[in-house]
Amino acid sequence: MQCLTSLAQVQKRTFRPPYFHRNCMSEFMGMIYGIYDAKKDGFVPGAASLHSALTPHGPDTATFLAASDEQLEPKKFDGGLAFMFETTYFVKLTDYALGCDQNDENYWKCWQEMPKLFNPNKA
Repeated sequence: MQCLTSLAQVQKRTFRPPYFHRNCMSEFMGMIYGIYDAKKDGFVPGAASLHSALTPHGPDTATFLAASDEQLEPKKFDGGLAFMFETTYFVKLTDYALGCDQNDENYWKCWQEMPKLFNPNKA
């Protein structure tokens, strides 16, 4: 288990929010208070997410665009408290969780407007 809270962000020439990735493990994450730096507008306290093994995920479009253009000065992120469990087991939701009226049916849309900015000729 990881608890994610105060964080000094001092790296230069890099992308600071959690990056796009796929894991060989399943990740269950929850927000206790504040904001999550990879989804500022959509991961509220009390929310949870499950990314099963090999499911791609990363910051939403708004976070990606803001982080791509920000000045990389040292700063402290002290805006929330989150937790994450990782397991090598495949995790699935219960019928109760699948039928809950609090599910975000549009979660996948946070990546739909993601621009393609990769330039293999630019280092």
